[in-house]
Amino acid sequence: MRVRVSLIALVLLMGAAPPAAAQWGGRGWRRAPPKFPDAETLRERRFIFCRVLYTSVRREWLGHGWDTDYPDADQNLIFRLGELTKVDVAVDGEGDPNHVVVELTDDALFRYPFIFMSDVGTVGFNSVETERLRTYLLKGGFLWVDDFWGHYAWEMWEREIRTVLPEYDIIDIPGDHPIMDGLYNLRQLPQVPSIQFWRRSGGQETSERGMDSAIPHLRGILDNHGRVMVLMTHNTDIADGWERENEEYEYFHRFSPDAYALAVNVVMYAVTH
Repeated sequence: MRVRVSLIALVLLMGAAPPAAAQWGGRGWRRAPPKFPDAETLRERRFIFCRVLYTSVRREWLGHGWDTDYPDADQNLIFRLGELTKVDVAVDGEGDPNHVVVELTDDALFRYPFIFMSDVGTVGFNSVETERLRTYLLKGGFLWVDDFWGHYAWEMWEREIRTVLPEYDIIDIPGDHPIMDGLYNLRQLPQVPSIQFWRRSGGQETSERGMDSAIPHLRGILDNHGRVMVLMTHNTDIADGWERENEEYEYFHRFSPDAYALAVNVVMYAVTH
């Protein structure tokens, strides 16, 4: 039986996220340093949310490179995934959601079947990173990229991912695919704006680049057996629905349930295919 995320349950479970210091660079960070895998997390066999640290070669308005929405989105998703599914999620010694950050050149990459990248309209892969990502994906890894808006960011990302998998097509994911119609049934890909943009618009707009990003796209690259290797949520910021869940009730009520529903479907697909 398909179900939808319970707004009441999620509202009751909302918790506060800790503040963090700010810093930024091409491979730097704004608020929290990257949590790289240590000996303990490398031994972990439960599901860990793994984010990729990459070099930004350009800036995007409202984007911050690899650590966009980090670390709160990663922590909140792990927490909710443990509540909403039977996935055995990783927690640390204090019971807090566990997550890691890896670089594509790190051998630890191959310990994690699911990886995530944000603001990918700013990324620039070098030749080593290109080859490593290609190897990871063809070995069975799954990459989800999110939060890039408009045609220019799309063209930047498309150029980079085509150097990784030049022989594979980019397709639109149909509405009856398990990613949209798995544990939760989503009628369409939600367009989730950043909370900053949504507030500036008076809670009226969701398209961060106006007409240039009016339609959200769910796209993918499939291997020769039909498995999605790369999932792309373009013209939407799904992870802000996780990160900002405790900051404003109206934003949460409107965007977080579908953001979590999609994430659950994606993770369930990634770990079963």
